[in-house]
Amino acid sequence: METLEFVIHPDGRVEEKVTGIIGASCAEVTAAIEAQLGQVVSQQSTSEFFTTNTQQSSVVNAQNAFSDW
Repeated sequence: METLEFVIHPDGRVEEKVTGIIGASCAEVTAAIEAQLGQVVSQQSTSEFFTTNTQQSSVVNAQNAFSDW
């Protein structure tokens, strides 16, 4: 589940936390919001940012042997 969490501090700072989005696509999701909020002072990437989508595929070769007994 994708989640965007915003904490607005009394001094006007906005803290944003993104979870559930794998890889750098979180930057695409938040770009428009950040542009409206103002200057980004710092960013800290989570482990989800460094995760890549990998698909594992396996091919099973099945060979049926019939005996003539």
